Amino acid sequence: MVDLNGKLKLHPAFRSSVAHLGAERSPVLIVDDFLADPAVLVDYAATVADFGAVTDTFYPGIRAPIPQIYTFAVRAFLGGLITGTFSVGEVVKELATFSLVTTRPERLQVQQRLPHFDNTDERQLAVLHYLCDGMGGTSFYRHRATGFETIRPLRLAEYTRAVTAELAANGSPAERYIRGDTDLFECIGTFAATFNRVLVYRSVSLHSADIPAEFSFASNPRTGRLTANTFFFCR
Repeated sequence: MVDLNGKLKLHPAFRSSVAHLGAERSPVLIVDDFLADPAVLVDYAATVADFGAVTDTFYPGIRAPIPQIYTFAVRAFLGGLITGTFSVGEVVKELATFSLVTTRPERLQVQQRLPHFDNTDERQLAVLHYLCDGMGGTSFYRHRATGFETIRPLRLAEYTRAVTAELAANGSPAERYIRGDTDLFECIGTFAATFNRVLVYRSVSLHSADIPAEFSFASNPRTGRLTANTFFFCR
């Protein structure tokens, strides 16, 4: 049994930066060399975590619960950076899972072939911790017709109508993961999946996993695209 207590410490080479994307200048916090021993999370995912198919989201793969000590560590280590970068208050709730992309392109639903947003509340933040290396990354997008890079409550109806009309007029997108510019969306930033890198961004941002053509879709946490995904709900 892998025990995470006392094993989640900051890497001595920890460093951070902030990128501002697109016309809306949406911040993305990038942390490299986050944890001193991230392999302990991989070991936990491989030997303890109970992965299952996702039924309540459009995530293209499988997920498993992650111990709460991990979210405590993320809040302790990154709380100040997150508050300063995104101008939010205290975290009032969090949700965290291990995730593995396992859905092959031909099995994707239409919505999974497009960029997505996680929530229309700009106080919800996504914390993406790569526990893999060299497996694409994460890209952010602008919807060409509306110019929207983030989907907030007052934009939701207009965005939904526009995309629905485009799909009706042009047909469903090709059976593949979006990667770069398309007729409907423009890529405004891409971050590589580097082992022990963390990305933090607002859940309102249009984004998608950047999955390369040679991707294996492995379900083994030691060889697949393993990430720790956390949502922070802030005041």
